[in-house]
Formats: sequence, structure tokens, C-alpha cells
Amino acid sequence: MEKRLILNHKEIEIILKRLAMELIENHNDFSNSAIIGLQPRGVFPARMLVEYVKEFTKNPHILYGELDHTFYRDDFRRGNEQLVAHPIRIDFDIEGKNIILVDDVVYTGRSVRSAMDALTSYGRPAKIELLALLDRRFNRETPIMSDYCGKVIDTRGMGQKVLVDWNPKKLNVWLLNTHEEE
Repeated sequence: MEKRLILNHKEIEIILKRLAMELIENHNDFSNSAIIGLQPRGVFPARMLVEYVKEFTKNPHILYGELDHTFYRDDFRRGNEQLVAHPIRIDFDIEGKNIILVDDVVYTGRSVRSAMDALTSYGRPAKIELLALLDRRFNRETPIMSDYCGKVIDTRGMGQKVLVDWNPKKLNVWLLNTHEEE
């Protein structure tokens, strides 16, 4: 299996700061906007983004939540594997708000679609946007694309996997080739 570094800790930090600035540019003071991290892996970049937005805007009251979409997935109850939901933390009203969903990697788009279904169980937002640290284009199964994107990675098959290591001591993104060339 071949493993290639795509982003290191410093590059991820720079990208997330840039994305925070883009959010501020489009959402101003965040008075009617909220950032929601998708469980499990979208909460890591979402938490970092919230801290950068707070720092750059000097606004300590950015609405932030965490959403689990496990039971909204289209493959729910299709396998023998027991699915375990993650905690949902949305302690504010999303009705009429501009919501920024945050995930680490957008691949087929199916997780984002199920997250939007889950989100509407909590109310009807004015607008839903998607922010992804990495976008694996050429692999969509649904017509979903990110409004804000850290980096686009051209991956073309099932033999490639993107691994984001959110361990603070070794924050890196790797591209894994699981099928050896013949």
C-alpha cells in the first residue's frame, strides 16, 4: 500500500484560516449564521474554524453545533454491523438561520445528503452551505458540491482513500493507494 502526504499540519492550519476568512466575508458578524460540524470527523475542522472566526471577528458568540446523521443514511440497516450514533449538540434554534455544514472530506455526497435530512428535523434553515477541508471530485453519487473548499483532490477509484489524521500531535492528510499497480 502506497501512502502519500497531501497536507501537513501547517498547511491545514493555513487552509482553515483562509476558509474562516471566506466565511466572515459572506456571513459578516454571524448574527444569523451557525457552524455545524458533521459527526464524527467534521467536528474537528468545525471546532478549529469556530475558534478562528471568533479570533478574527472578536465575536465570542458564534453559534456552533454538532450533528449526527447515522440514522438518516441510505445504507442504515442494510448490513450486519451495529451502527453507533454520536452525540448531537445543537442547543440553538436553526429556524431561518444560515447554516454552514462542515465535514473533513466530501466523497460521494451521500453523507452530506443524509446530514441535510437530519438537519431539517431541527427546523428549516434559511440557507445551508457546505464547507469541506478536502473535496474528492470525480466520485459523486449525488449532485452535491462544497461552497467552501480547502483543497480539491483528484481521486478516481475505489482503490484510493483519503485519511485525515486529526491527532493534534500529527495532524496530516494522506492519500492511500490500496490497490497495487500490476
